[in-house]
Amino acid sequence: MQNGFGLKAVQATCAQTAEKLKKFPELAQIFRQCYLNTLETTVERLPNGNTFVITGDIPAMWLRDSSAQVRTYLPLAAADAELAALLRGLIRQQAACLMIDPYANAFNREPNGLHNSADHTEMGSWVWERKFELDSLCAPVQLLYDYWQVTHEESLFDENIYAMLKRVVEVMLIEQRHDVYSRYYFMRHDEERPLDTLVSEGRGRAVNVTGMIWSGFRPSDDACTFGYHLPSNMFAVVVLGYIETFAHQFYHDPQLAGQAGSLRKAVEQGIQDYGIVQHPRFGRIYAYETDGFGNHLLMDDANVPSLLSIPYLGYRTAADPIYQNTRAFVLSSENPYFVNGAQASGIGSPHTAAGFIWPISLIVQGMTASSADEKRTLRDQLVRTTAGTHYMHESFDPNDPARYTRSWFAWANSLFAEWVLRLVAEDVLK
Repeated sequence: MQNGFGLKAVQATCAQTAEKLKKFPELAQIFRQCYLNTLETTVERLPNGNTFVITGDIPAMWLRDSSAQVRTYLPLAAADAELAALLRGLIRQQAACLMIDPYANAFNREPNGLHNSADHTEMGSWVWERKFELDSLCAPVQLLYDYWQVTHEESLFDENIYAMLKRVVEVMLIEQRHDVYSRYYFMRHDEERPLDTLVSEGRGRAVNVTGMIWSGFRPSDDACTFGYHLPSNMFAVVVLGYIETFAHQFYHDPQLAGQAGSLRKAVEQGIQDYGIVQHPRFGRIYAYETDGFGNHLLMDDANVPSLLSIPYLGYRTAADPIYQNTRAFVLSSENPYFVNGAQASGIGSPHTAAGFIWPISLIVQGMTASSADEKRTLRDQLVRTTAGTHYMHESFDPNDPARYTRSWFAWANSLFAEWVLRLVAEDVLK
């Protein structure tokens, strides 16, 4: 393997899974390439022992993407010391990044000042992009929790991780009352991409007090229309529970545990009070965004966290009635970003061209499907839409998959590999 990571457990899993897929040779080839892509092309160990993970064709580390890129390797961490060290290094690097700037979504390898010169915000030399996305606070905590669940390693919970957890809660509390307490602003002067900037001089549209946490941008890096992004607030409910656990078990800090617990309950209540609407066709569904003043955005975007991904986030099970209604809505023509094509049908994003589908949405649909037939249909759609590259892409034209964006997008590759491992374990590939 490249980058010097001869990780035996990863190599063994890759070979064993490919053998189990021998009846599906093209699927096996796609799995091999996607499973190894993050380790072979995006991971670097830094001189201080930390791990830096670029997103692919962009030489910066997104907190969300880097967490998702390594998730497929987590089950092997207890059996492979080298892999465990790599994952620990990423967790520590993410913690350091959050302490540098908890409002940034992407960071440089070193303090070289690389960033979009059109950005008007409080930039630092470590920051590649400073779009405040609530899920960027959540993803590192989720990675920390999942790593701990696999390895039961307690030595990782040092003062640096403690500081990160306190900073995450601190910023969430500030952004609960964004209009009152927050100093954050972001503007980018790009007339061709209006979703790259926040209105109202970079502050975003006004929001009501709901108990939920404000987010400037979505997981797609597009600006929120209304400041409460429901999927990210659901993600926050989950990870605030993790912070409560850490505060009690490792830091014996009742104040932090209490803050996280109270915030978790407030966000959950806000979701229930302000985030559910009565749809004339689908019944009670979750909105994608709201401002708390009665305005709701009914849609879903491919990027995770999404409404489709609610069970994957751990917020609700796939059997939950409101989730089932919401899932039916987002996978219908009522969702403005749902696309039907000759080769595939799925959810796209305003971040890319109209009519393009994101493989991430097809994978998440498969992960949340209850029917084996639906899973196999989605598997077939993904296999036939790589344009012969045997990699996932950011998005593609479902009528002509040779038209796609981003040939090197490691998040989608890792997510696909994660799903294939599930399919093999579930034995539904027949």
